[in-house]
Amino acid sequence: MSITPSSSGEIRALIASLSSSDEVRRESAVARLAIMGPRAVDRLVKSYGEADRDTRLTILRVAETIGDARSLPMSLSALGEGGDLAVAAATTLRALLDAPVESVATRALDALIATALDSSTERRVRMAAFEALQDMPVGIRDRVGEALRSDADPGIQASAAETPRDAAAADAVWQDAIGGRLPEDPATLREAVRLRAPAAPLITLQKLVDAVRSRQGESTTRTRIDAWRQVRGALHQALALRGSRVAVYDLRETFADATDPLPAAFLAAAHVVGDETCLEPIAAAWTAGGGANDQSRWRHQLGAAYDAIVKREKISPRSAALKRVTTRFPEAAEALNTTSRTRPRPKTRGRT
Repeated sequence: MSITPSSSGEIRALIASLSSSDEVRRESAVARLAIMGPRAVDRLVKSYGEADRDTRLTILRVAETIGDARSLPMSLSALGEGGDLAVAAATTLRALLDAPVESVATRALDALIATALDSSTERRVRMAAFEALQDMPVGIRDRVGEALRSDADPGIQASAAETPRDAAAADAVWQDAIGGRLPEDPATLREAVRLRAPAAPLITLQKLVDAVRSRQGESTTRTRIDAWRQVRGALHQALALRGSRVAVYDLRETFADATDPLPAAFLAAAHVVGDETCLEPIAAAWTAGGGANDQSRWRHQLGAAYDAIVKREKISPRSAALKRVTTRFPEAAEALNTTSRTRPRPKTRGRT
């Protein structure tokens, strides 16, 4: 697949952002690379070998979302490195189990089975490999599960018995939620969103955004409100990973109503799928966020999202959208419209 010089430069810049210490910048890069899909894979794979451990974890997350066969050697290498990298690699290999190239799917399956059954491998890596097999045909899954339930390690035995139940529980929560019955505990839905949202129909995710926002509005404690907001942010992030704007209206309303910093997922989604209708709400949030020292980071993040939208959508300073921002929020307009000229270079996480 040919890549134009402009897109190649963008891919390099986004991959560089994967090592940023700024969570919003990092998650925005993850989503934008996921949307680019196969175009980004070769450079991702090349960058993996040169990256520090934290950045490698993020690269594996991007590769999982894209699910391209070219990421197989990288994923197999990560699986052999142990620790968090191996756990992440198991999830990346899971995305390759239904690869259109049979040899790729077979190698991914063989690696996961071998890892799950290898008694010399860390427990958490073995169980991550077993969990990655949960969407495979029952015969394969059950044979591996039976072997693990007879393992010499009691911890593996117990975990192997729990994993299918955990997967079934997450699926039940998901099915209830898309049927209009949200769980009492938002954390259980957030986990179900993590597992099921990547393959769910976009209209399903949109309806869940509305349902979760309604439940958030019914909550009476700050803890519950924040927990449901986290779920909604996860849904927006899932939509952004697929380049969908079906719930941008909720992003707009969320920024317009914000009086305190929002979870990073909302900002990352705005970076990737926000449009010119989001500019006024972001300016409103910037204005409401003044007056406290701890709000400076929030304002900086809002400025970065605003700037990303203006540049991506190629919005002219003479556009009606920017004129409305200047009229309604003059202080914010002055600060936000100079963000790209004053924003400091992002810090990167230290190499190990």
